[in-house]
Amino acid sequence: MSATTAPAPTASTAAPTSKRNILLVFAGLMVTMLLASLDQTIFSTALPTIVGQLHGVDLMLWVTTAYILASTIVLPVYGKLGDLIGRKGLFIIAISLFMLGSIIGGLAPDMGQLIAGRAIQGLGGGGLMILSQAIIADVVPARERGKYMGIMGGVFALSSVAGPLLGGWFTEGPGWRWGFWMNIPLGILAILSAVMFLHLPKGQQGKPRIDFAGMILLALASTGLVLTTTWGGNTYDWDSPTIIGLIVGTVVAAIAFIMVERRASEPIMPPFLFKQRNFVFTTIAGLIIGIAMFGALAYLPTYMQMVTGANATQAGLLMIPLMAGLLITSIGSGQLVSRTGHYKFLPIVGTIITAGSLLLLSTMTAGMPVWIICAYLAIMGIGLGMCMQILILIVQNTFPLRVVGTATASNNYFRQIGASLGTAIVGSLFTAKLTTLLAERMPAGGTGTAGGNNSLTPDLVRALPASVRDIIIGSYNDALTPVFLLMVPLVLAATVLLFFVKEKPLATTLDRGEVLSESLEVDGASRVSLATDAIALEEIRAAGSADPDAELAQLTDDESEAAKASGPRHSL
Repeated sequence: MSATTAPAPTASTAAPTSKRNILLVFAGLMVTMLLASLDQTIFSTALPTIVGQLHGVDLMLWVTTAYILASTIVLPVYGKLGDLIGRKGLFIIAISLFMLGSIIGGLAPDMGQLIAGRAIQGLGGGGLMILSQAIIADVVPARERGKYMGIMGGVFALSSVAGPLLGGWFTEGPGWRWGFWMNIPLGILAILSAVMFLHLPKGQQGKPRIDFAGMILLALASTGLVLTTTWGGNTYDWDSPTIIGLIVGTVVAAIAFIMVERRASEPIMPPFLFKQRNFVFTTIAGLIIGIAMFGALAYLPTYMQMVTGANATQAGLLMIPLMAGLLITSIGSGQLVSRTGHYKFLPIVGTIITAGSLLLLSTMTAGMPVWIICAYLAIMGIGLGMCMQILILIVQNTFPLRVVGTATASNNYFRQIGASLGTAIVGSLFTAKLTTLLAERMPAGGTGTAGGNNSLTPDLVRALPASVRDIIIGSYNDALTPVFLLMVPLVLAATVLLFFVKEKPLATTLDRGEVLSESLEVDGASRVSLATDAIALEEIRAAGSADPDAELAQLTDDESEAAKASGPRHSL
């Protein structure tokens, strides 16, 4: 194959720099972040009513799974396409898809249409989250970005509590369909904000090269993994043909995806991302944090109801300390980074605090005062708030703006995968241990109710005789607390990885890495992305070079001469 010359990039339009414009853009982004994050939790308290009215209890799991699966699949797609063709148009499309899904779900006469609406919402919701984070990178330099990213983390924390409470209020008041209808005016407001105030750099000129094969294979691998973690040990046994087939299919699709990405001209998840140690370490840490956070959040409300006797609404309110801690430290850490320019210590301290909170949660007992449990949750929130948005900031500061969407999306993709794995792993361990303990401890007659141990509800447990109730409460406690202890070494492993992150100076300007080599000749099948030279330029500048552009030109000239002497280079 003949050698090709990488085309020179076109100039990008300037991002808005006035404080007023940035704040107007940020307000619109906050609305869309709130839309996407609320919809992950708003139906958790409304689901029993929804499936009852639509006669689909057997399909209840899909109301949540459809949204999670769709949003996970499109994360890298939005990130890459945003870098290629620009983010503003995609942002409006994502909001429109989200609104369309809301309309379909709000009008749903049956479970099939409701699930379809949730899937379409997910196709838009995944874009809202990723594009909002990438757009901030387009308009705010890395040094100032921390305070904005911190507020974004605060919005997520707020919605995690507000979602279930709002869903319960809609269900008991105007009706659960208002959980969909409220998105329409907010979506219109977000679109108007984007049209009027969002002035972003345009993407590459000419026809973009879309990695369709990579998109399809990543969608297949993601679907297989999400379905495996959702169904395994729940709908199907882990050793069932269905789960084994999903595991095999996921592995095959993942291997094929890696092979395709190594040769694609514009890969959806470029291999060069994984050559940057800051990206690798923060992405693994983010995946681990996703496992710990969502593994804990998924079953703590159930623990609160079954062990402390709280009802559904009270259980949601008891999670406020966790979200309050996350809100405070997320905003505070962002402000600290913007003020000092230092960030490496924050996720390190945050993961240590998170590990400590998991250790404390593993000591919970059935008779422990509720306020102590809430204090443990607040400590977890403090630790998580110091990690989540800072890790994204580190990733964005590692790469030039022309690939920041791809890098951000890839990092978030693995965190979302961690969330699915955490929910599945904790659920599987918890359920298996609970089943064993109840079988060992319950008297011969069991609960004396129809359905036996599989039909236990908080209301039913409270009505049982004290002797039986104490056994059930103790079993729930003893089944869940050891799982928290198992997650402690996992989170500490993330701490160790974060020590190897290199603290690079935060950029104080919106440098898009425009000065790139035009002379580097490479094999067409292994074309080096323009982003590679931009990364080199960033590293030369960080080293304090007096003339970074000249040094980069000399570097690429040397590489070009070496390439001509040795012949075309082949795929790594």
